[in-house]
Order: sequence, then structure tokens, then C-alpha cells
Amino acid sequence: MEAAKPAEKGHGWLHYAGRIFMLLLGLVSLYLLAPKLISVLASWPQLKTLKPGWFALAVFFEIMSYMSLWSMQRVALRTTSWFAVGTTQLASGAIGSIVPGGAATAGAVAYKMLTRAGVRSADVATGLTASTIATTAGTFVLPVFALPAIIGGVVAPDGLVQTAYIGVIGFVAVAVLAAGAFGWDAPLVLVGRGVRWVIQRFKGDRAADLPERLIAQRDRMKETFGRRWHVALAGAVGKVGFDYLALVCCLAAVGAHPEPSLVLLAYIGGALLALIPITPGGLGFVEAGLTGLLTAAGVGAQQALVSTLAYRLVAFWFPLPVGGVANVLFLRRYGTAPESDSESDSDSDSDSDSGAELSESSTSKTAP
Repeated sequence: MEAAKPAEKGHGWLHYAGRIFMLLLGLVSLYLLAPKLISVLASWPQLKTLKPGWFALAVFFEIMSYMSLWSMQRVALRTTSWFAVGTTQLASGAIGSIVPGGAATAGAVAYKMLTRAGVRSADVATGLTASTIATTAGTFVLPVFALPAIIGGVVAPDGLVQTAYIGVIGFVAVAVLAAGAFGWDAPLVLVGRGVRWVIQRFKGDRAADLPERLIAQRDRMKETFGRRWHVALAGAVGKVGFDYLALVCCLAAVGAHPEPSLVLLAYIGGALLALIPITPGGLGFVEAGLTGLLTAAGVGAQQALVSTLAYRLVAFWFPLPVGGVANVLFLRRYGTAPESDSESDSDSDSDSDSGAELSESSTSKTAP
């Protein structure tokens, strides 16, 4: 049976209305955030004052962050190919970073690319979802490491303390939800029934077996990470840890050496702002928020602007053209053949549906 392809499904007027609304919301947000964004971008002449050694080290740590993410995704996707995972993540991540609310588009692109590369559609849906959960949990666990320093006497401004509280609350929430989903079937059944009810209200009689599919996906995730959990854990920690070190190096490149625990809280605040799916890659939100949080951490105003710009160059702007190159390399190796040619499992019909629904937000690299 030929696999159902998510990209070929029809969309109703609500889908297009939602896209138009998100586009307008993004434009309004960029307009409101324009002063701070322009002030950050206008500091580009000061980039020539960066210390080359520290900036090169920031680039190295950002590369290591991507490598950590790929190592975790290789486990989650049950594939040994660094090339397929790396090029897919770079290409789909670049697409998700240039369109408002681009996570859905990035997820669809990643699904097509990975199945074309020979990864089973069931593993794609499960793997992308699992990697997203792991990296999100990794982001929320970071405030836990900053709390001992604050409790030990490091004075943190109110904004950074609130960031710590939000991060800890988020970590607890993720831990509780993950424990409930992985430990019992009932929470997933309730969520599946609720989502199915919403889908059926707008798209007719669809997703009738969604609760059962969620449980099946959960079981695959447990099986995947159960055997190589240490690799996945190292990848999740390395992904956010190396990204944080890249920010520290950008600060050192401008001559700023604030308290590391306060920089960590500022980084977490930027990471949370990057999750806002209104502007491409959190553009504007991250620049405004990270600059303010770094200033609160004791960094000079001009140093905060330049270091934020340097960090965003490394973490956001540089990967965009690299993603285009990755897409070209992927097409040269795997061609443009229909993805059904590369799928070998007989259950691809239902798995492709779940891939469309569960991997929408799974491909972007969550970082400030």
C-alpha cells in the first residue's frame, strides 16, 4: 500500500486563516520589537573589536552543540547515518528559522527528508518527538544548576530570579508530565481523546485511533532510549551545555566576565523566549530579552548589545546558509525521488499520519 504523505493532505480555511493570523502577529511583534532589534543589529561595526580567539571558541562550542543534538537524534531515529541526520536537521532548522511559526513546516520537511534517506516513518515520528522532549527537558533543568550559587550568596536581580523560578517550575512540570506519560497509559489516553475531539470538531471523523497511536509511540520511545539512554542523555546535556558555553565565549570576546550563574539564567531566559513561535527563530524577542537579561547580570549596555549580536550570529544567522548547503548535499546523495520509494515498512500509512501530527515542533534547535 502506498504511504499517505502529510504534504498532500488538503487544508481547510481554518488552516490558512491560522497561517495568516500568525504572519500578521509576527509582523506586529517585529514592529514593536524593532527599536531593540535595530539597536542590536546596528552594533555590527563593533564586531571588529571581538577577541578572535574567544569568538573562534564560541563557533567551536556551537558546532559541538549541533553534534550533540545529532548524536541524540541518531539514537532516537534508530539510524547510524550522521550525514542524513545532520543535513536534515540543518536544512529543516533553517526553514523553521525563516518563516513565522515555522516549526510545522520544518517538521514536515524533516519527515520527508528522513524517510527519503531510508529512515522508517515510525522511527521518524517517534524519534523527532523524543528528541524534542529531551532537549526541552535539558533546557528547563539548567536553572537547577544556578540555584546553589544564588542560595550561596550570589546576588541576582529580580528579572534573573524570576527566570530561575520559571525554569525550575518548567523543569518540575516536564518531569511530572514525562513520568505520568511514561509510567501510565491513562494520561496519554486522556490527552489522545482530547486532541481527537478537537480534530473531529474541525476536520471530521479523523484520528479515531489517536490514543492507541500515542501509547504505541510512547512504547517505541521507551524502547529506543532504554538501550542507549546514556548516549541520549549526553546529547541532550551537550546540546544546551555547549550552546551556553558559546554565549559565555561571546561575552569573553567583548571583555565581559560576569558571574557564570547569572549568565546561565540570562541564557535560560533567552532560550525560553526562543520558544515563542511568533517570529522566525524568536527574532526580536531573543535580542530584546537576552540583551536586557545580560545587562541585569552585570554586563555593560554596549557589551551586552555586541555579545548578543555575536552570539546570534553563531547560533542563528550562520546556520541559515549552512542549512542551504546541507540541503544541496542531501539532494545530491538521495535525489528527489518520492519518499515512498525509500520506505520499507508496511505500516507507513498510519505512521506518516502520526509523523505529521507529532513532529511539527521537533526539528528546530531550541536555543536563544
